[in-house]
Amino acid sequence: MRIRTTAVITITALSLTACSSNTSSSDSAKPKASATEQEPAQQQKDDITRASGIPPKPTGEKRQHLLDALAEAAPDVVRYEEKAIDASRNQCSALNGTAVKRIDWLASQRFTYKDVTTTEAQGKAINNALQRTGFCKV
Repeated sequence: MRIRTTAVITITALSLTACSSNTSSSDSAKPKASATEQEPAQQQKDDITRASGIPPKPTGEKRQHLLDALAEAAPDVVRYEEKAIDASRNQCSALNGTAVKRIDWLASQRFTYKDVTTTEAQGKAINNALQRTGFCKV
């Protein structure tokens, strides 16, 4: 038992020293990825997202236009704006893809979160709003 306890203490001590905030020379020798190296990876991620039928995250006027259209279709869904934006982008993947069955139900599920419950009829209105605004065009 004493050997196990000693082993646990030793392993814990070693792991704590490995987690210290001091930077070792091996960490400083690693080159940092430059912005130009990160751009192709981000571009690839954006291309995959578009290929999946998901539009880019809206900003500024486009964001407000989307939130207004969603509020008109189902007022409660915009209570949590970020969740509504994410749900909209994800619903676009269904609208732009091959999901043809129960698309209104799918919207009702995507826009139900926390204390917001969305009905299938509201899901249909949300789908109409997403199509009417052209938000889902990628």
